[in-house]
Amino acid sequence: MRNRIRDARRVVVKLGSNLFFNDSGQVAVDRIFSFIEDVAAARLAGRQMIVVSSGAVALGANALDMKSAPASLRQKQALAAVGQSRLMNLYEQGFAKHGLTPAQILLTEEDFSSRKRYLNLRHTLATLLDMGVVPVINENDTVSTSELEITDRSRSFGDNDKLSALVMSKLEAQALVLLSDVDGMYTDNPRENPAAQLIHEVHEITPEIEAGAGGKSARGRGGMSTKLQAARIAMNSGGMAVIANGLKPGIIARVLNGEQEGTLFIGKSESLSGKRRWIAFASSVSGRIHINEGALDAITRKNASLLHAGVTRIEDEFEDGDVVSIIGPDGQEVARGIVNYSSADASKLIGKHSDDISRLASTRNYDAFITRNNIAFLTD
Repeated sequence: MRNRIRDARRVVVKLGSNLFFNDSGQVAVDRIFSFIEDVAAARLAGRQMIVVSSGAVALGANALDMKSAPASLRQKQALAAVGQSRLMNLYEQGFAKHGLTPAQILLTEEDFSSRKRYLNLRHTLATLLDMGVVPVINENDTVSTSELEITDRSRSFGDNDKLSALVMSKLEAQALVLLSDVDGMYTDNPRENPAAQLIHEVHEITPEIEAGAGGKSARGRGGMSTKLQAARIAMNSGGMAVIANGLKPGIIARVLNGEQEGTLFIGKSESLSGKRRWIAFASSVSGRIHINEGALDAITRKNASLLHAGVTRIEDEFEDGDVVSIIGPDGQEVARGIVNYSSADASKLIGKHSDDISRLASTRNYDAFITRNNIAFLTD
């Protein structure tokens, strides 16, 4: 299976915040340049390489000699503004040694949740790759709070883990390499349980594997759980993901050479179409739609659209054309879809039949609440 990585022509590499500093708290310049050297070698060998890089906030704190972690959201945003230029300076210096040019891309979740903006982004990134440029992508922390202000219901990028998976999925890259400060995915937290075993290959993300994911890292805002979410997106997109230890010299080169490093997540043979990838992995989901057993059976087994008659409850507010989460009778998310009616109209149509739409809705759109071609399932 690892031979497939050697054949990947488009690869996304994500570097976490913890990799940018050594044990004494100083910027690990040699390590960063080693990453850049591996990426440059892959690019010069014919691969299209995309780097998703954290580190702006941490580099900003380092530049201002802050002894403790920033407490407020405003501080984090300010530090991101200070650190982002230093982050790109490292990449510019590193890639220049190999005759390559990096391009800075700063994103917010709206760049993915808006299909028009997503398509514009996709075209720009594809053009940069065709020009031989190495895109270096980061969350735009200075203006966006989605990654900095994490709550239990947050859909944040999680120290760029999810961001890297979205980029990989939407650019149809074949491989995603997630570098952290651990060797890969374990059966349990190896820092707390010495008997935890490294998992070399994953074909399905089971509840047991999810239970093995621990908390977030010290400098970063992600952790193994967010990397697992990223790997799930990569798998459902028909690609591969590798979680490996970025503290090992030459790790990117060894992973891309197909050597047994870290944990390999192997994707499905059939992947979602471009539009359904956007629906399934849209960064922003506007609401939740609860459905009954009959509706679940209709959309999962009978290839049918979701009708208002099968809806039992609606959460949050949304507009016609927004992406919503479809929740089954057991309370678990089964799919996502683009709605044909706003929450204001849909709340009047819960459990109703198509004949009632003209009478109850402000404007009649489709008979279906969500048409079949706008439903994307989230199963592994």
